[in-house]
Amino acid sequence: MRIAVGSDHAGFALKQLVGEALREAGHDVLDVGTYSTDPVDYPDSAEAVAGAVLDRRAERGVLICGSGVGASVAANKLPGIRAAVCHDAYSAHQGVEHDDMNVLVLGGRVIGPALAVELARVFVAARFTGEERHVRRLAKVKALEARYR
Repeated sequence: MRIAVGSDHAGFALKQLVGEALREAGHDVLDVGTYSTDPVDYPDSAEAVAGAVLDRRAERGVLICGSGVGASVAANKLPGIRAAVCHDAYSAHQGVEHDDMNVLVLGGRVIGPALAVELARVFVAARFTGEERHVRRLAKVKALEARYR
């Protein structure tokens, strides 16, 4: 799977680690920045990851900022992005299975490296179930997005 990874300065170290773990697991990783710990605003990182997903340079994205919250808020402003902060494995795979989440957001100052790698792995391994109840709910989410576009 092709996965875009991106972060602000607070998530840089974790982005490097997660990207490498995904490569080692056989995924094609597109690093959209940042490339150092120099200060970068999380909305820019969110747009880079979400944009890569929307223009199909990547199937999914992993986005990291300090808490995960700001980057999640910013990424969800792009129509078609379903981003969520996840700090547990259940949410990371269930978000894909039930909600067709396409961007995993992590807090670089909240979780440790081993957990971050595990969350990224379960996120990319998960598949949307396509069950009627999930399709129905996702259609309602998309209708909300369209109504306020």
